[in-house]
Amino acid sequence: MRVAVIGLGAVGTRAARQLASTPEVRRIVVADRTPSRVDEVAASLGSRARAHPPDAPEPVDVDVAVLASTGEAQVASARRLVAAGVHVVATTDSVAAVRSLLDLGPEAEARGRTVAVGAAFSPGLTCVLARLAADGLDTVDEIHVARLGTAGPTCARQHHRALGGTAIDWRDGGWQQRPAGSGRELNWFPDPIGGADCYRAELPDALLLVPAFPGVGRVTARLAATRRDRLTARLPMLRRPHPEAGLGAVRVEVQGRDDEGIRVEILGAMDRPGVAGGAVAALAAVELAAGRGARTGAAGLAALVEPKPFLAELARRGVKAARFG
Repeated sequence: MRVAVIGLGAVGTRAARQLASTPEVRRIVVADRTPSRVDEVAASLGSRARAHPPDAPEPVDVDVAVLASTGEAQVASARRLVAAGVHVVATTDSVAAVRSLLDLGPEAEARGRTVAVGAAFSPGLTCVLARLAADGLDTVDEIHVARLGTAGPTCARQHHRALGGTAIDWRDGGWQQRPAGSGRELNWFPDPIGGADCYRAELPDALLLVPAFPGVGRVTARLAATRRDRLTARLPMLRRPHPEAGLGAVRVEVQGRDDEGIRVEILGAMDRPGVAGGAVAALAAVELAAGRGARTGAAGLAALVEPKPFLAELARRGVKAARFG
């Protein structure tokens, strides 16, 4: 299979490295707006990698493309790639970008192609965990997602904007908008992260989870934040983001029913978000290129992959999830 990685920040670079270690991948095309970055990453990946000129259009002579640039740029690239008949894996967690990518569904379906939307740490891994938990239930009533940490600078800026925006919740068959930074909840993440205060934020998780779980009554997403994060969310970032942050974590709580009554499943994962997000995006690209996507069109990973084999392969690549209470 032939794969392109467009955007070589924390997530894109990790995705490219994961793909370079995948035997089925015959060629990797790497692209970024910074020429020196393209040459550096291509050289580090070995003979299967090819640097794509920064001023050239997206490479279309590939089976699938991983998009890891800014949300707006991912939408523009996805439109051109789908029109050229290329599968797309988009890593953005921007609400506006996710909506635009989902709108590509009819064209992708008509061309027999798939756009995997929000395929990173969260959303992405969280969608797969939600599907795994739901598969053990007869009905799914509620899904609650919480996340902590950021990948690279692009992710940090997006999270900053998310705390200053408008949160989207799904409740009883309709959308509800709430102020970001409200609704404090103490959520417990896998060790060594532990407990953290999480707040509503402008996150796209519900946009991806609601279509994947017909009949679900409530879907929410929260972001771990400090008091300073909330107070400065509507201001420009006071400090330049680090090239890559430290440990992060995700937590997915699924409430539903089975033969024994009401059940609650809680799953989570702890890793550096850039590392985990890159692994999820790379594995999603391999699944689509191999023809193992569950459907064509545009959707999140909860509707596209089989959770058990996907998580088993992800664990083999070093990103492990766990069930906890």
